[in-house]
Amino acid sequence: MIRLAVAGVAGAGVAVAVPAVSLATPRTSEYVALGDSYVSGPLIPLQTGQPIGCLRSDHNYPSLVRAAVRTDTFKDVSCGGATTKEMTEPQAVTGGSNPPQLDALGPDTSLVTLGIGGNDIGFGEIIQTCATVSSTQPLGAACRDHYRKNGKDELARRIAATGPKVASVLKEIAGRSPDATVRVVGYPTILPDDGPGCFPLVPFSPGDVAYLRQTTKSLNGMLKREAQRADVEYVDTYRSSIGHDVCQLPTVKWVEGLIPTAPAAPVHPNAAGMRNSAKQVLGSLNTDALAGS
Repeated sequence: MIRLAVAGVAGAGVAVAVPAVSLATPRTSEYVALGDSYVSGPLIPLQTGQPIGCLRSDHNYPSLVRAAVRTDTFKDVSCGGATTKEMTEPQAVTGGSNPPQLDALGPDTSLVTLGIGGNDIGFGEIIQTCATVSSTQPLGAACRDHYRKNGKDELARRIAATGPKVASVLKEIAGRSPDATVRVVGYPTILPDDGPGCFPLVPFSPGDVAYLRQTTKSLNGMLKREAQRADVEYVDTYRSSIGHDVCQLPTVKWVEGLIPTAPAAPVHPNAAGMRNSAKQVLGSLNTDALAGS
């Protein structure tokens, strides 16, 4: 989600078994992947595509979906740091400018996945703020208190304000690619779905873990509602990733912590997490076949 400049990431890649592609796997003529860094896959090998600052991986979930649906044309225009604004405006990144993502769509586009909204609510700022202030009150909820003032929740306000922006993007997709199958892909489990978290390994107090957990669920809830209003399907990656959060062992977690133990950006999905997202998207397309290694 966030724009990152990371010098290196410790750890080894994730080994996963690869089932064969089913003969029943659907074929689509053109697949366009839109979204932010939870789509692009920063620092997951191998990084590919232009501009390099978008930090796209050839093992992000769009690439895995593409291999399974055997698309004739594949356009992955996702980019780290993207907001709904970058759907219609260019995004300046290291190595150049990523064109407006919606420009990749056309009347012949048959499949679109969209993962967006986290940067609209300030994902990077939230992580940085909470990592800084939460540890000052390990028995309190300093991050929650920072965003809740005068009886109002700033993050809830941001989520509500992002809803119409997502709706506008979905309306544009329908106008540019009226015959496309569209999937709105939600965000996975980042912090444990219950319990106090794993302070100080992840420096969020139990109170702030509960607050941030609910914020993620609220963001996903908004995305689901906007998908339903646009008459497209929402893909839930949260439920399937419960138990694979940042507090788990390196071989178990699908989202890396502030100090990654596998090749991925901090607080972002690793290769296994991307594989789960691909599985959920494919399930929504009535196939569970995954191709590629």
